[in-house]
Amino acid sequence: MDTGMIESTKSLIAGAGEKGLGDVLKPLNREIYLFDTHIAGTTKLKDTSVLEHIEVGDRLLMQREDNKFDDNAILVLNESKQKLGYVPEKDNVVFARLMDAGKLLCGKIKRIELRGSFKLISISIYLIDF
Repeated sequence: MDTGMIESTKSLIAGAGEKGLGDVLKPLNREIYLFDTHIAGTTKLKDTSVLEHIEVGDRLLMQREDNKFDDNAILVLNESKQKLGYVPEKDNVVFARLMDAGKLLCGKIKRIELRGSFKLISISIYLIDF
């Protein structure tokens, strides 16, 4: 009987005991790139001043929303949990299913383009894998 798997598991457990489980698992926490899109609905924000404080590289939070217009609505929030807009409806079906299954998604601002008085905010969406 091959005990290679059992021995590997024992080594992992022993290593966790020496270093602490958090030190062993941290390298396994990573962001997996999924998709590029933009933030929709920025022109309909009650307070558009929040858009004045965003920068390329900012991390974004994703949160499901109960929305009468879109069953798959995903809010895009800055790290202070201020609403920036939504993942576009044309792009949100798969992401909503992932989030409904308990997966954690985040985003990063990739580019900000001024088009007249409108800001096109391009973002990348990531799956956080533990």
